[in-house]
Amino acid sequence: MRQIMEYPFLLCALTVVCLWIFAQLGALLRKRRKDEDESEKDEYGVVLSATLTLLGLLIGFSFSMAISRYEQRKDYEEEEANAIGTEYLRADLLSDAVRQKVQGQLVEYLDLRIRRYEAHASDDITELAAKTGQLQLEMWNEVKTSAVASPHPVMATVVTGMNDVINRQGYTQAARWNRIPSPAWALMILIALFSNFLIGYGARKYHPFTLLIVPLAVAVSFLLIADIDSPQGGMIRVAPQNLIALSDSLKPK
Repeated sequence: MRQIMEYPFLLCALTVVCLWIFAQLGALLRKRRKDEDESEKDEYGVVLSATLTLLGLLIGFSFSMAISRYEQRKDYEEEEANAIGTEYLRADLLSDAVRQKVQGQLVEYLDLRIRRYEAHASDDITELAAKTGQLQLEMWNEVKTSAVASPHPVMATVVTGMNDVINRQGYTQAARWNRIPSPAWALMILIALFSNFLIGYGARKYHPFTLLIVPLAVAVSFLLIADIDSPQGGMIRVAPQNLIALSDSLKPK
């Protein structure tokens, strides 16, 4: 299920089709049933209202969860840019040879992070992730060697800054993995299917296009939730605007 959530428009199309089919099944079952008890109408109305209310609450909670995770990813992108920019300045405390090397590595690292943000869910990022990890190790070794050779409080700030750079990347990756749980999606989809079956079953007259209204509304809701919740698969994605701005400021004039 997690894979399909990376493609919100596909999820939307499948949702419309499945919900409409269940509504048709409900309408077909209603046609075959001839007898109708007045007491069943009241019971049916209560069940339908409760089911639609539950579906609305689940959609609302899921949308709230997706928004909070999106805001978290935006905050981490800003913090990551600040960490890289701060360490670039602290690198001036190193000797000239090491300073030039570390600052060059930070610029290269910044470019890799921008490419990571701009990558789509369908892109293979194996090589990009390997380069990022290797460059982190190289930068840490450079700073560690300088700190061991010259252990004083000023050098500690450079080490702390490099540690923040690496940590921020880890926080960003953790935020990408922090998605709406699959069981929550499964429950929401099941309630939506059951609701549309009840809507079809309760239709007095058979109107195929009328039965499309709720499936379309639910599908659009699922589309928006999946789009916001997907770090790389949707249209609403966290743009690395702070990282790009930092990269522009570090380019030679």
